Amino acid sequence: MRDIMGMMGKVKEMQAKMEKMQADIALLEVEGTSGGGLVTVRLNGKGEMLGVKIDPSLFKEDDVEILEDLIIAAHKDAKDKADATTAEKTRELTAGLPIPPGMKFPF
Repeated sequence: MRDIMGMMGKVKEMQAKMEKMQADIALLEVEGTSGGGLVTVRLNGKGEMLGVKIDPSLFKEDDVEILEDLIIAAHKDAKDKADATTAEKTRELTAGLPIPPGMKFPF
């Protein structure tokens, strides 16, 4: 019975840590760039776009398609960084827990 009580305490502790981690991730901001820094996209930890910066040299009518591609690439770069940071924070939080490979956390 003691083991169950101890386990329940650990579950509550993990839940509190998870809630804090989710709050920290929500406050996270990352930048992604493309085109050698011509386009920069800023995202929060949830992958929502917070801002975009575009070098004025790209504001030429002939370059619209290039600009569109660069914005998509910068967004992907920022999203990848946000995902990597989230994954690292999750690994730190769940270190030592027997979580099967490929299982998403939180469940």
